[in-house]
Amino acid sequence: MTLQGVLLKSRRENSYWGRETTVMKHAIWSLVAAWVISVSAGLAQTQPAPLVSPEVHPDHSVTFRFRAPNAQQVKLAREGAQSAPMQKDDQGVWTFTTPPLEPDLYGYTFEVDCVSVIDPSNHLTKPNLLNLSSVVHVPGPPSTPWEVNDVPHGVIHHQFYHSAVVGDDRDFYVYTPPDYDPKAKRRYPVLYLLHGYSDDASAWTAVGRANVILDNLIAQGKAKPMLIVMPLGYGAPEILSAPHAFQNASLVQQNMDRFRQALLTEVIPQVEKDYRVSSDRKLRAVAGLSMGGAESLFTGLTTLDHFAWIGAFSSGGMSQDFDKTFPSLDRSANSQIRLLWIACGTDDHLIGPNRKFRDWLKSKGIEHTDIETSGAHTWMVWRRNLAEFAPLLFQQNK
Repeated sequence: MTLQGVLLKSRRENSYWGRETTVMKHAIWSLVAAWVISVSAGLAQTQPAPLVSPEVHPDHSVTFRFRAPNAQQVKLAREGAQSAPMQKDDQGVWTFTTPPLEPDLYGYTFEVDCVSVIDPSNHLTKPNLLNLSSVVHVPGPPSTPWEVNDVPHGVIHHQFYHSAVVGDDRDFYVYTPPDYDPKAKRRYPVLYLLHGYSDDASAWTAVGRANVILDNLIAQGKAKPMLIVMPLGYGAPEILSAPHAFQNASLVQQNMDRFRQALLTEVIPQVEKDYRVSSDRKLRAVAGLSMGGAESLFTGLTTLDHFAWIGAFSSGGMSQDFDKTFPSLDRSANSQIRLLWIACGTDDHLIGPNRKFRDWLKSKGIEHTDIETSGAHTWMVWRRNLAEFAPLLFQQNK
C-alpha cells in the first residue's frame, strides 16, 4: 500500500473512533445528568420545607417554630416573659403562639433539652458578648419612638482607638443628628450613653435603637439635636469572664474606676477633637442602663465639673455603701446638677437597690427625679427610658 493509502486509512479509522468516543461521552453525560436529576428529586421529596419563624400575625400574636424531632423538651425563652413549653407535631416541629404582644422588639431563644439556642430560621439577632439571642419585631404605629419613620435620619459612625488606660484596642459609636455639619461653627451638646453588662458598644444602636429614637424626637421638635457617644463600658474586661463577677467588690470598683478614667482622658478628648461638640459641662450628659447606669452615676456624680446631666436606667453593680462611694456629695451639688434622673422597672430585681439609693439621695438633700415604670430588666424598659429622658436634656435652665 502506498504512503498516501496508509494515511487515508488512518484518517478514516481516527474519524470512526472519534465519532465513537463522542457518542460514548454523550451517553455517559446523559446518564450522569439523569442520576443527578433523580437524586435531586429524591432530596426534594425527603428534605422538609423551610420553617417560618417567627411569624407575626395581624393581631400582634407571634408563632415560633423550631424543628427538633429528637428533642425531649423545647421551651421558648422570651424577653420579659417566663419560659413557655412548646408543642411538637408528628413532623418533629415544636410550636408556640403568644397572646397579642405590645409593639416592641423582643429577644428570645429556644431551650432545647436545657440548652439555649438561637432560632435558625431568623436572621435577626441581638449582639451580646455572653448570650446571643434572636429578635422578633412586633411593629407599632409611627408614633412608637423606635419605629423607623419617614423623617430625616442621622448617621452612625464607628471609631476605634487604643486605650492606654485599659491596655487594649477598643471602639465606640457616635450618632450625629440629621442637620450635623462637620464644617459649621456650631457646637452640639453631647450625651455619653452607656450599655449594660455583657453588651458591646453597638448595643444602644443595634438593640436599643437610640439613633431611631433620636431621629423621631428631633423631627417632632421634642429633643434638641445632639450627638450620642456610645463607648465600650469595660474598664476591667476580665469582669466578663470572672465567676460571680459582681460579688467581687474590688473587681467591680476597678471596672468603674478605669472606665471613668478612659472616658475622661481618652474618649471625650477624641470626640471633641473629631466632632463639633461643646466642651461646656452644661452641654454634656451621661446616662446608661444596668452596669452602665451604675457607671453613669459613679462617673457623673464624682466629676460634676464634667457633667451637668445624669441618667440611670435600672442601675446595678454599684456598692451600696454610698457614703464611701460619694464621700463629698451633699446638697451643694444641686447648683451643678441640671438633671439627676433615676429610673427602674417595678418588676426588676434591682428595684430594691435603686430605691435605697434614691432614699440616700433624699437624706443628703440632693434633688433628683424618681421614675418607676412597669417592666423587668429588659430592653423594653430601657428604650422607653431613653425616649423619656432625651427630651429633658439641654432644655431647662437653672
